[in-house]
Formats: sequence, C-alpha cells, structure tokens
Amino acid sequence: MITTNDGVGLHVTDEGDGEAVVLIAGYTAPATTWAFQREALLDAGYRVVAIDRRNHGESDKVAHGQRVARHAQDVRQVLEALDVRDAVLVGGSMGASTIWSYVDLYGTDRVRAIVSIDQTPRMRNSDEWAYGYYGFDDSNCGTFFQGSIPQTGRGFTVEQQLVGLQRLVDKLGPKAGALRGGITPETLPLLFDHAQQDWRDVVERVEVPVLMLAGRDSQMWPCEHATAMAERNAHVRAHVIEDCGHAANIDQPEALNAAILEFLDR
Repeated sequence: MITTNDGVGLHVTDEGDGEAVVLIAGYTAPATTWAFQREALLDAGYRVVAIDRRNHGESDKVAHGQRVARHAQDVRQVLEALDVRDAVLVGGSMGASTIWSYVDLYGTDRVRAIVSIDQTPRMRNSDEWAYGYYGFDDSNCGTFFQGSIPQTGRGFTVEQQLVGLQRLVDKLGPKAGALRGGITPETLPLLFDHAQQDWRDVVERVEVPVLMLAGRDSQMWPCEHATAMAERNAHVRAHVIEDCGHAANIDQPEALNAAILEFLDR
C-alpha cells in the first residue's frame, strides 16, 4: 500500500525491471483487469506498475477525493513513492482521462510516453465535436450519468463482451473474485466529473509520444476520436483495433498487447 497525502491507501503492484509501464484502469475496474497486458509486458522485459485507484480494487474506499484531478494527484504520489521516472503511462477509459489530468497538472517530467485506450478526450457532443459519448450533449449534461452509465445500444453486444470476460476469469482463477466491482454512491461524483471534462487542449499540446487506441465497435463513442486527435498533434498516433469494444484489454488482449509493444519499441 502507498498512502496518499490525504490518508488514502492505494493498492499498487510493482514487478519486473527495465523501463516502467504504469497501468491505470477505468471506472469501477480493478488493476487485475490488466492480467494479459501485465504478462506480455513482463515477458518483454518491462517493469510493470499497476495502480488500483481510490475506491477501486483493493485500495481504500472513501467518500472524499472523487475527482479526476485528485486521482491524477494520486498517480503522481505513486510515481514519487516508487521513484518512477520516464514512465510509460497506460490508461484505459477513465484511466486515460486520469493521465490527461496528470499531464495538465504536472507536465511530463516523469513521463516518457502515453497510451490512451478507448477514451475520447471530450465526452460531451456538440456542433463541433461529434466523437463524444453516444447521446450525451448540452441538453442532458446534468442528468445523463445520474446513477448509472447509460446503455447506448451501439457496438459490442453483451454476448461478445462475455467471451473476453470469461477468458479473463479463467486467467485469474481464484483472483477473479476481485473483478466484482460496480458503481457506488461514493463514486458517482467521480463519474459526473469525468463526463464534464475536455482534455483536447492537453492532448494537442503534449510533447511526448502518444498512442491513442480505439475499439472499432466501442459501445461508448465513435473510434474516430483517436484519428481526430492525431490530426491535431504530430506526437499523437492513432490506431483502431478491429472487432473490439470499449474494453480492449479484455475484448482483444493480443491485438492490444501487440499495438502497445510495437509502440514502445518505436
């Protein structure tokens, strides 16, 4: 456990040697959901640090600090506690937004590269941004995520998702019980805060290599968000994973691993 400056114990695993790759999972997801990536990265000679964000996985469950910016500060304090420098930050969904908040707050002095996995930089749609969460716009921005993550009826079906999820359960064995998470009243403010953010200016200005990955069949938003950002910054590379929903680390772990490792090799 690493204790933050506001007294929250964060469960962190730190394995291997070499360059550090820091894995940050999405909303309600524990660090164990990175099982396939952890194995591939360790086999490739990387040091793998996986963080359970506050109220996620085995980290402390608290009511305070339910903001993306506080989660970014938590990541900073983990890097400092482990003396991680030149890290590759890998974030899935809200984990990627946590990374953009980190860069906005602290810059990239401890960051060598960034991988964003199926997270649009702006979730709210508008006349000039069509790559947000399906059905989410100014007309319903105050109530859309009230109590739940709405189903969109788009992308990967539940049946398709279950195929990858069962593989992950089989991979984890007895540890699969830790996958049971879910939305709690304490974390609803975090979900709301996440949905209101716009990280496009941060992505546009970042000066370290960035890989923006998107699932072709994401249930959340169009995969074109990645290409749109690559067109705005020469440091950003977009890659779409075929036959893949929002949870690329579960839906298509081999394709995701190959894309990340190829990016790191470059």
